[in-house]
Formats: sequence, C-alpha cells, structure tokens
Amino acid sequence: MLAHDGHNCLDVDECLENNGGCQHTCVNVMGSYECCCKEGFFLSDNQHTCIHRSEEGLSCMNKDHGCSHICKEAPRGSVACECRPGFELAKNQRDCILTCNHGNGGCQHSCEDTADGPECSCHPQYKMHTDGRSCLEREDTVLEVTESNATSVVDGDKRVKRRLLMETCAVNNGGCDRTCKDTSTGVHCSCPVGFTLQLDGKTCKDIDECQTRNGGCDHFCKNTVGSFDCSCKKGFKLLTNEKSCQDMDECSLDRTCDHSCINHPGTFACACNRGYTLYGFTHCGDTNECSVNNGGCQQVCVNTVGSYECQCHPGYKLHWNKKDCVEVKGLLPTSVSPRVSLHCGKSGGGDGCFLRCHSGIHLSSGLQGAYSVTCGSSSPLRSKQQKSNDSAFGDVDTVRTSVTFKLNEGKCSLKKAELFPEGLRPALPEKHSSVKESFRYVNLTCSSGKQVPGAPGRPSASKEMFITVEFELETNQKEVTASCDLSCIVKRTEKRLRKAIRTLRKAVHREQFHLQLSGMNLDVAKKPPRTSERQAESCGVGQGHVENQCVSCRAGTYYDGAQERCILCPNGTFQNEEGQITCEPCPRPGNSWALKTPEAWNMSECGGLCQPGEYSADGFAPCQLCALGTFQPEAGRTSCFPCGGGLPTKHQGATSFQDCETRVQCSPGHFYNTTTHRCIRCPAGTFQPEFGKDNCVSCPGNTTTDFDGSTNITQCKNRRCGGELGDFTGYIESPNYPGNYPANTECTWTINPPPKRRILIVVPEIFLPIEDDCGDYLVMRKTSSSNSVTTYETCQTYERPIAFTSRSKKLWIQFKSNEGNSARGFQVPYVTYDEDYQELIEDIVRDGRLYASENHQEILKDKKLIKALFDVLAHPQNYFKYTAQESREMFPRSFIRLLRSKVSRFLRPYK
Repeated sequence: MLAHDGHNCLDVDECLENNGGCQHTCVNVMGSYECCCKEGFFLSDNQHTCIHRSEEGLSCMNKDHGCSHICKEAPRGSVACECRPGFELAKNQRDCILTCNHGNGGCQHSCEDTADGPECSCHPQYKMHTDGRSCLEREDTVLEVTESNATSVVDGDKRVKRRLLMETCAVNNGGCDRTCKDTSTGVHCSCPVGFTLQLDGKTCKDIDECQTRNGGCDHFCKNTVGSFDCSCKKGFKLLTNEKSCQDMDECSLDRTCDHSCINHPGTFACACNRGYTLYGFTHCGDTNECSVNNGGCQQVCVNTVGSYECQCHPGYKLHWNKKDCVEVKGLLPTSVSPRVSLHCGKSGGGDGCFLRCHSGIHLSSGLQGAYSVTCGSSSPLRSKQQKSNDSAFGDVDTVRTSVTFKLNEGKCSLKKAELFPEGLRPALPEKHSSVKESFRYVNLTCSSGKQVPGAPGRPSASKEMFITVEFELETNQKEVTASCDLSCIVKRTEKRLRKAIRTLRKAVHREQFHLQLSGMNLDVAKKPPRTSERQAESCGVGQGHVENQCVSCRAGTYYDGAQERCILCPNGTFQNEEGQITCEPCPRPGNSWALKTPEAWNMSECGGLCQPGEYSADGFAPCQLCALGTFQPEAGRTSCFPCGGGLPTKHQGATSFQDCETRVQCSPGHFYNTTTHRCIRCPAGTFQPEFGKDNCVSCPGNTTTDFDGSTNITQCKNRRCGGELGDFTGYIESPNYPGNYPANTECTWTINPPPKRRILIVVPEIFLPIEDDCGDYLVMRKTSSSNSVTTYETCQTYERPIAFTSRSKKLWIQFKSNEGNSARGFQVPYVTYDEDYQELIEDIVRDGRLYASENHQEILKDKKLIKALFDVLAHPQNYFKYTAQESREMFPRSFIRLLRSKVSRFLRPYK
C-alpha cells in the first residue's frame, strides 16, 4: 500500500484479515503472505487448505518428498516439484527461487531478475539501505545551509527564500501525506476520498464513516482504511449497492423443505402435510399413528403412508367413528358392493383408461410432488387358519395384485385434466370398453426417482417417475358354477387382471390414464412441457391459491373442482385432514345434531357426541363417565381403555394414561410397563418427550435414533447418505442434513466426470465437532487407498467457505462419524468444467481476495448465486442467458471486478 509520503510502498499484512484465508497458520512476508500447516499436515495445491499426512506412504504423502513448495505425483511412483506463482524452480528441481513477480522480489522500489535472484535499486534522490532492499532519502546538498553566523536582514530573507524553495512537491512530496500541489504561496496538501486533512495541513487521517448514520448500511458497518464495508445479519444478503440488505427467500430455492416452506425475515420454517412429522428441520417422514395407544383403534391399527386405518377382527365391523368395532349379528354379507371401477378402451388411436372412485376416497401428499390416492376399503388380512375356521368368510376369496409403471421423464401431477380440447367425449362409453373391472379397494401412488442426465448444455430437470397401483377385489360363491369352483373363479379373475394391467400400461405411457374422483377428471402425471410451452402451472387437486402460492386445503375445508378453490365444510359435515376433496357427514344423519361451527375440522364438533372421558353404546348422548381404572382421550367412543396392571385412576372420567395412578413416575425417554410396574427405556427408533406415559412414539419415516432412551424428535435421524451426482453439477450432503448427522455412520461418493473435464468443489461451511479428537471427518482423494492423491481433508468446523479444484480427474469422497458428539455436517456442491479452463479456475480459487471480504464469502454460501456460477462453468454458452443488468444485480461490483480481471488476462494474455 502507498505510504503517507505518497512515494514509498508499505507491506500489507494479509494475515490480519480472516487469517489470509489459510486453514491453519498464516505467515506474512514482504509483499505477500504464505499459508503453513501444523505438524502432521501438508499444504494442498490451493495453497490455503491443509491435508492430513499419512504416516506411511510413497511420493507426496511422504513428508521427505523434498519439494520446497508444491509436490505433484509423477508416473512410476516418483514426484515432480512445482513452485508457487512468483517463484522459479531451481536447477536441482526441488528448491524454488524468488523472482520479482512475487512481492516485487522483496524490493521497496525497483526490482530486476538476475541469475542470482532479484536485484533491488532505488529511485533518484534515494540511496540503498544496507539490507539491500529498502531505500533512504538522500540529503539535499544543493539547498544545504552553509552560513552559520547569518544575523542580518539580508540573511533572514535568504533563509525565507531557502525555506520556500525547500517546500516543493518535488522534494519529499512537500511533506504531504497524500496529494501535493505547488502554488505561489508554497505547497498545498489534499487527501483522497475517505480521509480528512489535519490541522497541520499535511497529515491525512482516515474517516470512520460508520460513525455517521452507520455509513448508510442497513445492518452492520465495518470501518476500513480509507473506506468501509457493509454486511448483513444471517438470513439476509447484501444488494449490489453494497449498503442495503434484503431478506433471502430460502423458500424460492430447490430442496429447502420436503413439503411446505414459510419464509420469514431472516429465516424460514418448514411444515409437513397431515400424517407426516417434521425431522431434521426440513424433512417430512410418515407418522406411525399406530405406535401411540394403537392409534386409538379398539382392535387392529394399520399404518399407511400419510395416514392410518383401524380394522376389526372377523365377526366385527367398524363403527361409524372408524375406531371402535361392533359385533355383527348373524353372518357377514358374502360380498361388498364395489367402490372402484376401471374402464379402458380405444381413444385417439390408442388405449385410454379411467379409474373411477365412488366412495372411501383419501388423498395424501409425499415428498417432491409425490402423492397417494386410496379408494374403497381394504378387507382385513386373515391367516389360513382363520379362513378355514371362519364360516362367515368361507365363500369369499380376495384377489390382490400390485403393478409399477416406470416413466423415464415427467413429474407427478394430480391436476384437473383437459380431456376434450377438440370436442372429444370426456369419458369412455361403457359399451366400447375393452376392459371393465370393479374393485373393492385401490391404492395409487406416484413418486419421483433419480435425476435423468440431460444433454450437454441443458439442465437435468426431468426425473424418472414411478406409478404404483394396488388392486383388491373379491370373488364369492355366487360366481361358482358346476364347471368352475371358487379356485377356478380366482384363476379367471387373475387372468382378467393381467389383461387389464397390460392395457393400463399402454395407457400410462400414452398419458391416457386418468382418475375420476367425486366427478372430477384428473391427470395422474405429466411429462415436462417444452420450454416454449411452459406456462404458469395451476394448483394440484386439494390445493388452493394463497398469496400466489399453492397451499393444501386445510382441515375443515374441501377442494371444489368446479370453482378450483377451497370451500368451508357445510353444516352437518366435517373434515379432519388437509388436501381432501369432500367433507365427511356427521354420524346419525336425520337426527338434530348440529355443528358448533361451520368450519368443522374434527368429528367431535358434531353435536351430541360423548366427549373425552365419556362413552356410550353408540358414542352419542346420554353418556357415562369412564369408570375408575379406565380412560378415553377421544370423543364419540363406545368404550374406555383400561389402565392395565390393575392400576386405578385418580377420578372417574379420566382422559389419558397420565390420570392412572402408577407406582412410579416415568421421566421422558421412558415408558411405564404395566406388567412389571417399572419404567423402561424407549427402544432405539422411538422417543418420548413427556412424563408419565405408557408408550414411546415411533420415529417418522425411515429415521431412527442413535441410542435408546431418546427424549426428542430431533434425535430421530435419517441414516441415508444424501446427495445427487450428475455429470456436470451435483452435490453431496451428510445424512439427515441440515439436522445433526447420526452416530457410527459411513458414506462414500464417487465423482467420475466425462472425458476432458475437471472438478471444482465449493465447501460453503462444514460443521464437525472437534471434541472427539477427529472422530468425525470428511476426506476427498483420488481413490479409496490411503496412499492416493488427497485433495481435501478436515475434521473441524469451518464457517468460512473455501473453493478448490480436485488434484485428480476423479474424486472418491468419504465421510465417517463415531459414536461421540454430532453436528450439522455439510452440503457440498460441485461442478465439472472443460479442462481447457484449468489455469483460469485455479487462478480464481487460489486468490485470497476471493475469501478476504465477508461479502465474497456470502456469495460462496448463496445457493442461488452458486447455482448460476456453476451453470456457466458447466456450460459456458449459458453465460448468454444472463444479461449484463442481471449480472450486476446478482453480484457485488468487487466480485465482478475480481473475475473480470482474471478472465480478461486468461482470454487476452498479451493485450
């Protein structure tokens, strides 16, 4: 930096700002700085991060490899040494010789390269210091005062003239700190922007802009020499005017939340659809309702994705409250009227199919647009012994089958179908149907699979898609003839089903498979439209528009297909789930039970029901209080649950197990065993956050706990290794990210780019506990061998981002955790780029200025900006998608200047 005298240059200590971007130790040198590593580590090619040194090994892994600066692997197990920029390799091919290109060779003024190294010289009117590098000002003999006894007026005038002659900008910059200008009255000093001239008229003092209106910064202001920097609170980003802060809308990014995302100033919150539980801050897993008090079911509880259902033993039927079971007087009917029908026929030159649901409709949403539709009711599963011994079911047989259709591209889309744009009939005429089947129960599930790689230059937007349909129908004695018994009928039915599935497969691949729910015709899935055909998509079934966003219709409302919006449940009906297309009628229609509110979200709001702590033979008034030793947490029930183990309750009308007088009070993480009357630790995969419970709650979805005795949902973790690996862009992430990763986990990923492409990695931030003596670590190297070329290795938390290129053309990545402390882990994006740009990319990522500014660090953490940068790096032609105005609005000027200078030098090196 320029000294106050306006002539000399002073060394800048880069280590004072963010440790110079060094992972371990920063050492300041004249005109530059160097990063060093602790014992047991060596410096990686990016000159900033440190790699753990293997105890044993060959070539560069051996600390005696002999290279002064950079060691690179060479064929046949040898090494090749390279020097950092500004140095030349010595004749022994190991040492590095300083040149004038590195810190001006250590010279204060002029530097010239010679065979023996840099040679320093000084500007005129300066002489060389004995150190051979610094320059000192010479004494001006011409203006030296030689008369020592001048006492006359003439001598005084001479002294004034001599003083004026000495005060010239040509000598010592006129004494000015910065800018000097000769005038008739002597020199005039001035200061650049960001400084103010002091009372001596010579010295410039830095202005602390942050003292005045916070420097104009919205949030934080940091004073620097001659200027200042603005920065923002977490969750906000600095706009390109480098003063204003704007909330980062995390909900606009991909993969922020599994289901619903709600943006707040500086933060966001994720929410799950009904039937799912939030874990890991952003993920949704199916709730196993049956794990708590058997789901409230009197007999059998069956968990389903996004919901559950109660079933009854043979000889019983489900009560209207869908929880209790009522004994059936006499024999059960031999068949149940079909609730679902499938019609297929020729439509538009090919097969088309309609699946019509008449009753028992239930919708549930899953991850990334996935959904499930159930129609009708599944018959209870019975063992062979039950079937042979139960005469009520002796003449009925159930046929079940399941089929999955795979589509290479498209997305799940349960939306209103446009079936007849050219006057075609909206549904297939029954007399022309080639397939016509009726079912007791159907479950249709649509889910997305892995990403399908796109063509070069085009993003990989489409994904594989899977449509699974489960069918269930019943055959009975009425179909039996003299020539065909019940087993023969079953075989015929199975043959018809196989034909129906073949036809259905053709219809699915032609996008001619539709659902009909409550009179609405719906698409099951859609292939992605061409770019020119993309339009604003409408909301899916069960969703309405709220502030230009698609939101599931909440409980107490239903989706009206004609008006395409959510409507309040009318009097006499209720709906306790989100995203449904009908409201359920209150039980005992025709009686005068009225709703307490027109927006009924629970059956308990139907009037006349027995309340929690009460019961009756039919669930309606008049009701009785639950007897001592029993409790009932729900409304409209026909019985109460016993406490078990002979335990009494504190009073009649108890509403939960906590009202039972247990012998000991169980703490969170435990449940009360009514047989042994002891507290038992919750087994792995379950948790209990409350005191005095008799059960533990199952972890949602595919999550589990590290150990038993868990007390919180946050201890439920997904052990699946995360990420998405593509040829051009992708990312890896620790299991359960952004929640804490599980204990004793191991993940490996391999990035193998196409030919003639190299890998650029950005680690925005990584959270690993250091208390475990490096028990949790992330390592990136060429192969799984500990002796292979290592690019990156860490076992600590770093909130400052780092970017680097892979030292090898392919990358093997491993993450391991032990059973000790846990942390958030990481999400690391990467991009592959044309190897012709290798020199440019390395020049950018090795520049300390990329990390020195907080604003630049935030760019490397901003998912939207990194995605734009990677998009251009992977496919340079995509640069033209962004206008100059868009670029200026995305990145601060300092960042654009840094990139522009390097790109210009790379493309026009001799200009």
